[in-house]
Parts: sequence; C-alpha cells; structure tokens
Amino acid sequence: MSYNKLSGASKGVDETYEHTLARIQKIQSHLDNAPRGSKLKGKVCIITGVGSLKGIGRATSILFAHEGAKHLYLLDFDGKNLPNLKETIEQKYPGVKVTAQQADAADEDAIKGICERATKEEGRLDVFFANAGIATKHHLHDISQEVFMESMRINALSCFLAIKHASTAMLKPSPGAGKEHSGGSIVLTASVAGLRSGAGTLDYSASKAAVNSMAKTSAYQLQKSDIRVNSICPGLIETGMTIGTFDYARQRGTAGRLGQLNPLGRFGVAEEIANAVLFLASDDSSYVNGQNFAVDGGLSSSHPVVPGRWA
Repeated sequence: MSYNKLSGASKGVDETYEHTLARIQKIQSHLDNAPRGSKLKGKVCIITGVGSLKGIGRATSILFAHEGAKHLYLLDFDGKNLPNLKETIEQKYPGVKVTAQQADAADEDAIKGICERATKEEGRLDVFFANAGIATKHHLHDISQEVFMESMRINALSCFLAIKHASTAMLKPSPGAGKEHSGGSIVLTASVAGLRSGAGTLDYSASKAAVNSMAKTSAYQLQKSDIRVNSICPGLIETGMTIGTFDYARQRGTAGRLGQLNPLGRFGVAEEIANAVLFLASDDSSYVNGQNFAVDGGLSSSHPVVPGRWA
C-alpha cells in the first residue's frame, strides 16, 4: 500500500477540513449531553486567564464545574467577560461556587491573596491552573527590552508566583476541611514553542521554555509533599490569542491548511486542552509529576519532514 493511501494523505484539503469542522463541533458540544462527572468532586480550584470567550481558561473553568469542583476562583486581567463566565457556570451548575476577580496573574499580592482567600474560605486549595499569558509577533530585531521582559513577566513570572503561593497553601493539612495531608496539583500553561523552535517568537518561546523548566524544577523542590507540578504545551489552538491567524486564513480561503504540519492535519480547540488539564488536575494523573505535556496533534513528535515521505 502506498504512503498516500495508508495515511489518508490523498484526501482533498476541502474534504479534510469538512471532517475537521464536524469533529470539532462534536468536541465543543460534548458537555451539552454528558452526565456530570466527579473527577474534581469537592476540590477547590484557582484558574487564571479565564477572560477570553474562546479561551482555554474559560473552557477549563466550565469543565471543572462539570466535574464537580466545589469552588472555582477565576481570575483575569480584563474583567469584561468575568460576569458572563460566572453566570454561565452558576446557571448550568448551581452547586458550584464561583468567585470571579479582576487581577493581574503576575501581581504577587493578587496571587498570594487569592490563595489565602481560598484557604480561609474553604480550608484548602487543591488545584491551581496558571493559564494567563500573552503572545507576541515581533521579529528578533524588532523585540525591545521592554517587550521581552513583559513576555517574561506575564508568561513566566505568573507561573512562578502560582507555584510559590499555591504550594504554600497546598502544604497545609486541614482535617476539618477533609484534607488530612499536604497535596495538590499545579498546572502551568506553556506551549510547544517552549519545547523547540518554530512555533513562536523569540521572547514568547523563551518565556514558555522557562515555564516548562519551572514545572520540572519545582517538582523536586516540593518532593514528598504530594504536590504535583506539570505544564501543558498546546499546539495550534483556536483561541482569542490566535484568532488573527484563523481570521486571516479564512479570508484567504486557506483555512483548510490550518494545522497541516501535524500528523492529525488539523488545528485544535480550547476544549481539547481543557480535557488534558482536567487529567493533570485530577487524581487520574496521581503519578504524573514534573512533566511537559504536549497536546499538539503530534506536531512536536518529529523533526521537520517532507510531506509524503518518511526519510
């Protein structure tokens, strides 16, 4: 059998794109008819970067509620969409408490404060998903010192602060709140751009590489505490951050080529990243620690290849 027949590469771009859209529609509507889960039953969770209507943070917040989280503390630098997210969750999942707060994820007082608030109000902190971040588009010689440091501040410093203060809260047992020992899960949003070059600008990639390093290093700093730290590394995902790329492709009529470089031959959506975050946040991943978890359709699994050839 030829390579093209074996891989399905002979499919036309339009046919593949139609299949992609149908697949994504099922993924995005999955929770509409799915029974409530219990993977996060009784868990107290903090999520940053929840403001985008098409974002990973919003999709994860809704999924955490679906899976039985007790109390969600939701933060974003831009407070415009926070009331909508809070209302959406409370209407669909009335048993879930939601606290929405406008705050900078790279502000130490804000992150320390939300961790202490969760501990004071609920007696425990179980999950911190440090998702806040920005992307840039500057070429090497156009990146100013200020732009570089702002990428590091928002993308990397925010994750450091999450690890520092979330782990402080997670180290404290609280028998009265049903937590007999220290423990918890910290999940950081990195990127495939932090694994190797070719997926982002220099400053963005450097900041995400720092996030991946912190996941590995902090896991050893917190050894024997039952606090796990992992990073999630999305590939090309349609979110508010990447919407410019998607809109441009659709205007040109080349949307069918989005994500063509990975083995699945398609882009991803926020709900697919949320599913991976849920795995890392829940006890399903109780033996997964210090890992950089790529969710990219297989993009980072290979060195560059000529399409249609193995060698």
